[in-house]
Amino acid sequence: MTLQARGLARGMILAAALAICGAAAEPQQVPGRQLSDGGQELAGARQVFDGKMLPRVEVATFEHSDTLFPVKIVERKGPVRPLPASAIHLKGLQFKWGSRDYDLFDYLAYNRVAGLLILKNGEVVLEDYELGAGPGTRWPSFSMAKSVSSTLVGAAMQQGLIKSPDDSMTQYLPEMKGGAYEGVSIRNVLQMASGVKWDETYTDPKSDRRKLLEAQLAQKPSAIIAYMNGLQRAGAPGTIWNYSTGESFLVGALLERVTHKPLAAYLSETLWSPLGMEKDATWWTESPGGMGLSGSGLGATLRDYARFGSFVLNDGVVDGKRIVPEGWFHEAGRAHVIGGKKVDYGYFWWPIPEGDAIQHGAFQAIGIFGQHMYINPAEKLVIVVLSARPKPDSSSYPVSDTAFFAAVARALQ
Repeated sequence: MTLQARGLARGMILAAALAICGAAAEPQQVPGRQLSDGGQELAGARQVFDGKMLPRVEVATFEHSDTLFPVKIVERKGPVRPLPASAIHLKGLQFKWGSRDYDLFDYLAYNRVAGLLILKNGEVVLEDYELGAGPGTRWPSFSMAKSVSSTLVGAAMQQGLIKSPDDSMTQYLPEMKGGAYEGVSIRNVLQMASGVKWDETYTDPKSDRRKLLEAQLAQKPSAIIAYMNGLQRAGAPGTIWNYSTGESFLVGALLERVTHKPLAAYLSETLWSPLGMEKDATWWTESPGGMGLSGSGLGATLRDYARFGSFVLNDGVVDGKRIVPEGWFHEAGRAHVIGGKKVDYGYFWWPIPEGDAIQHGAFQAIGIFGQHMYINPAEKLVIVVLSARPKPDSSSYPVSDTAFFAAVARALQ
């Protein structure tokens, strides 16, 4: 089915999803959604957040993530930027995690990897697809989209649309005055240090993240900002670190306000087209035609995620043109001190904790279910991993992602 045809059918699919994903039964008892062409069974949004999907249903759902919520198209235009093959080959990769030895095949199998692409010096060392995915498969970024969104904040600053990250959010979003985000700066939000109370637990129906999911499923314009505005404070801005997807959604509102464009359109003209992406991407919206969900829901191919990673590695310069302020990614990808404590979190990016010299200065974008975009500037290395792990929280999987990344970096030195 073409992307255009799928868009025409989306309204019918979403209506079915809202009715079905309200059930609390186990996945084998749920009839599930089906594509309008009579294809695969798909999970509903609540089922996804609960992590209660049969493996085949999870893969099919991720392959068609643009049917979970309304989307806007991130158009690609112009020539495709090549990803040349490297003369280097990754051979005999072995590494230790805990008391066990692992290799490349263990990593791919144990961690249910659907796509793996390794770029060294801008060239493809390894490109592998599993679980039925392929070069044309759009895969959901989940929270990797946050890192793309913070990059767009840098672009808006470079264009003079945002004066300073220390400007208050309400300076640009006056409708939030008097609420939880009064006095909170853009930098506070990018660092997840607003001081606003939040529970991110995906699998708890009572958490703030799940309540926000219900607001997403309602598909009512401005419902997200209204929910965020009504939250309570846990401390003063800049004193507490608290991971919040809801907070990241506010960045989408900020970007759409200062650019006067949909988030997808701004990404298209600022990055997707200049970077020479191969395929249009999709990005979830709050409601049909509504605000872009900057904290999740970007759907793109493995190779296009890698092109974005290469752009980050090049410090935000494309064909000699600077897209973000100089040094933006150094600041966005490093740890910060919040409330007197060092926190391994940047501007919607995760610095690799200190300890292993090969990882010095490395950072990554992370999405639930095992999505990773690893950037190691010193080693000129980009690794993109797309996965279909069983649960949203991937921290307990048997093969450490960061240990694998370090092993690849060493193997390619």
